[in-house]
Amino acid sequence: MSPIFRRRAGSRVRFVTLIRKPGCHLCDDAQSVIEKVCAELGVPWEEKDITQDPQLHDQYWEQIPVVLVDGEQHTFWRVNEDRLRKALTQY
Repeated sequence: MSPIFRRRAGSRVRFVTLIRKPGCHLCDDAQSVIEKVCAELGVPWEEKDITQDPQLHDQYWEQIPVVLVDGEQHTFWRVNEDRLRKALTQY
């Protein structure tokens, strides 16, 4: 079944942002978890490169990878698949 049809009527659309940098193995691990969970739930996501954005660099450089859910910081360094799934399915 398509992820679109798994959403409950009236449910809130969520959005995930991965803030990362090139060559970061923790960032690669985080991306794998995000890709899996977001694909299962039909949640859109994006990645932003901390080396290309001075504001993100100043805010998050010690914490990458950083995961935002709906623009709010969800986690950093390691992404827990179950915790991310729960955050994305809360209504």
